[in-house]
Amino acid sequence: MSKPHHRHLALVGPTASGKSALALALARRDPSIELVSVDAMQVYGGMDVGTAKPSPAERAEVPHHLLDLADPAEDFSVARFQAEARAALAAIEARGHRALLVGGTGLYVRAVVDSLNLPGRYPEARAEVEAEPETPALHRRLAQLDPRAARRMEPTNRRRLVRALEVTLGSGRPFSSYGPGLDAYPPSPVAQVGLRLPLERLDRRIDARLEAMLHAGFLDEVRRLAVRPTGLSRTARQALGYRELLAHLEGALTHDQAVAETALRTRRFARRQLRWFRRDPRIVWHDLGDHDTPDHEIGENALALVAGLLGDWAPR
Repeated sequence: MSKPHHRHLALVGPTASGKSALALALARRDPSIELVSVDAMQVYGGMDVGTAKPSPAERAEVPHHLLDLADPAEDFSVARFQAEARAALAAIEARGHRALLVGGTGLYVRAVVDSLNLPGRYPEARAEVEAEPETPALHRRLAQLDPRAARRMEPTNRRRLVRALEVTLGSGRPFSSYGPGLDAYPPSPVAQVGLRLPLERLDRRIDARLEAMLHAGFLDEVRRLAVRPTGLSRTARQALGYRELLAHLEGALTHDQAVAETALRTRRFARRQLRWFRRDPRIVWHDLGDHDTPDHEIGENALALVAGLLGDWAPR
């Protein structure tokens, strides 16, 4: 059987695993590749150091997309990201080029890879649902309105229940009618490669990257954002490191406490990312091993793996 052809490729994995460095190395080798960020925080202009955004020199060297789409005062949604991504991919295809999507925001990746049918937001319906204090009551209500959706959800998962009822009541359509959900992994025009490495090595990379960010002016960046008249949105304030350094600037944490909490939360986040991506059977995994290879010395075996998949692309 012939190999399936894919228009584009996504490079996924936990934070600090070296995705951006590998993607940049591949794009330098092949001028038909344009890089597309799939990162929920790199969409914010001015949040550069703490999100490990590509440098101005790197962005001048290789085309990058979906960076600096919003002001940090804005809440940014997955639906908006999906629309921006579709426009970027269409433009890349029109140029006869190929997109290499790079990032670790799992839901954003799925929104692009699987063209998820995303329901809108219904604030009035959500407020009415959230007024119910008993989470089991929400599950019972959903079971009456959308039995299929209720069967997919734990009766204790309040966040998912609220969202399902918000959509069902606000749109007039069952939440389950918006598609098979995240538990389905259909064929996709986007191939996926995952980078993974032993957790001990990943933790060392997380610590080293955080130290480098601090030396590069992370705290000053947060300080500039904090004094803006418009402030930071609820979404932007939750970014790794930003929440902790804001707490330090507000007097709630010492500098050392803020750094330690950032490192801990980043490690936990990386493990959640791994769990999310491991569920997708379509991802071809590359194990980076135990050696602490610097980002500027990406292993030839990793390059060969992804370059081999690049050869299978059939951009249209």
